[in-house]
Amino acid sequence: MKIASFDVDAQNGFTAHAPQELPVPDGEQIVPALDAMALRASLRLGSKDAHPANAAWVVANHEQMLQPLALPDADLTWVSHCVPGTPGFALLPGLPAPIDYDYFVWKGVEPDLHPYGACYHDLAERRSTGVIEFLKVQQVQAIIVGGLALDYCVRTTALQLRRAGFEVLLYLPACRALSVAGAQAACADMAAAGIHLCADPQALDSHLGQLKETRP
Repeated sequence: MKIASFDVDAQNGFTAHAPQELPVPDGEQIVPALDAMALRASLRLGSKDAHPANAAWVVANHEQMLQPLALPDADLTWVSHCVPGTPGFALLPGLPAPIDYDYFVWKGVEPDLHPYGACYHDLAERRSTGVIEFLKVQQVQAIIVGGLALDYCVRTTALQLRRAGFEVLLYLPACRALSVAGAQAACADMAAAGIHLCADPQALDSHLGQLKETRP
């Protein structure tokens, strides 16, 4: 069975390295767990938010966030984050450079687009980023997913991959969420979709072993 790992938006903009952006509690601590995922895979994929400073969904402060928008491909307001050329745009220290991944996605580049998942550029999931096609060409069957934040971009990416027919394993040590309630809801959604939630290395290896037995 061919396995890939996917580092979703493991950027400074979602950590204490960029506190004015969208810091996820302890988000900067996930690098060792992301590396552990990659050790179990033959391909390593990654993604980044790459948002323009003039994005249509930007608001001035955190108190104005999470308000609904009428835009077709940006559903909520957010403070500016992960703007190319800023420290928040960079991957977490210790991760490979984007060019050194086997496949890499930059998302949310247009001012009117704010996708969460890394598989599509738009919320309606009509414009592929090429991730699913790449994985199918490479004959990947299972994908280990981690990154930031669990309750938004990681959740959506994992569900997109699952709907595309892959076995998906969410490695919880490699994830952090914006909120506890958000994490619980995301995990419930993913479990209901048939995604394997792996709380530690032993659980990850156990699930991988079971998949190898059923899908050699």
